[in-house]
Amino acid sequence: MFSREFKEIKKTHITVGFFYESGKELFKLKVLNGDVGFDRKITDKNIHRPGLALAGYVELFTYNRIQVFGNTEIRYLQSLSPEGRVKSIQNILKFEIPCVVITNDNSLPDNLLDLFTEKKISVFQTPLETTKLVYFISDFLDDQFAPQTVVHGDLVDVYGIGLLFVGRSGIGKSEIALDLVERGHRLVADDVVLITKKGENILIGTCNTITKHFMEIRGLGIIDVKNMFGIRAIRYQKRVEVVVELLDWDPKEEYTRTGLDEEKISILGVEIPLVKLPIFPGKNITVIAEVIALNHLLKHYGYDSAKEFNKNIETLLRQKASSLKTDDFPIERIARYFEHDFE
Repeated sequence: MFSREFKEIKKTHITVGFFYESGKELFKLKVLNGDVGFDRKITDKNIHRPGLALAGYVELFTYNRIQVFGNTEIRYLQSLSPEGRVKSIQNILKFEIPCVVITNDNSLPDNLLDLFTEKKISVFQTPLETTKLVYFISDFLDDQFAPQTVVHGDLVDVYGIGLLFVGRSGIGKSEIALDLVERGHRLVADDVVLITKKGENILIGTCNTITKHFMEIRGLGIIDVKNMFGIRAIRYQKRVEVVVELLDWDPKEEYTRTGLDEEKISILGVEIPLVKLPIFPGKNITVIAEVIALNHLLKHYGYDSAKEFNKNIETLLRQKASSLKTDDFPIERIARYFEHDFE
């Protein structure tokens, strides 16, 4: 059975060394004092500009964040005497700050870099403007500290909609995903789907580094989707937009007939549509999966087939209620006259 309990995984910290290695190209970072302090931990996804702390007010100094020195901080230090600059820097060196990033290709005045090196605090320099750097680092840290979970299933991009197929082991999730790939859709992950919560209500799914775009087909073995079907058959990440739960057909079970009551499932606190799909031999699940994706697209653009059908019935009932008895209610054809067209 498919478990609806999703264990949340969340990082408590990353190291300064990991931050540098992961973001040195994007942030255009240059190390000013070697690998000093690379083992320090970053525990907060936010960043801080220590202008007030440099001036001596440290009551609200969030020292556990990455400290960004922009034009304001550098100009302030340059306005002080050599002794004043040392005293100003020492105001923040009393705390265990993880690292410092200096923007706009600015440089620290005098021998202030030595003070950071003595305390084993990494100092980086970047040509990026402060606003742009803050955006990049904030997005990077938000991703690193975002809650994650692992789901046993298959994630496929079908007509631009991320369908997550779940169900008991052996029910045919991989086979359905493979059939969708053969029809021109794109595989994101097979068997193990790593889901990350981005922002407030966005779930991004991807594969792990071990399985990548390999698939296990029972009776056949492991296949490489990328090499077999080409680069067009895969993608590395996709937003999870609909969960399709594959169920064994049970004649005693009541399944949705109209789709008016849309079910939801919560993953990491985000509610997304859930489609319970009973399967049995001969049922074309692949085509139904494509229809699920297209139906979701229609809803996204403001058209709900089930609600439209229900509205048509209600309109017709109101029109006929005053003039006809219940047992005299006619079923009309859509074309009143066929004009000799007997196809």
